[in-house]
Amino acid sequence: MIVAAIVFILLGILIKYGKFYFLIAGYNTMPKKEQEKYNIKGIASVFTNAMFGMALLIIIGFLVAKWFKSPKIEDYTFWSSILIGVPYLLIQANSKKYKIKE
Repeated sequence: MIVAAIVFILLGILIKYGKFYFLIAGYNTMPKKEQEKYNIKGIASVFTNAMFGMALLIIIGFLVAKWFKSPKIEDYTFWSSILIGVPYLLIQANSKKYKIKE
């Protein structure tokens, strides 16, 4: 599960600081003119925050599972991070606050 946390951290860094915007589904398939209507830096920040948040939950779950010697805790925190993080990411990234007013 730690590998998943590392992947989330790397994705967050690549999207925001590496400008790997093509990893954002939907954005990369939009025509250039349509892409210009969105604040991609704001969307990238949302992605980074969500990825870091999910990674943090996974790492905490890993540490707590080791502390209590209960691997189930790690599973619960992993799936909780996904069930919380993905909807948050989708709702925030698709909100109107990242659409540039013309």
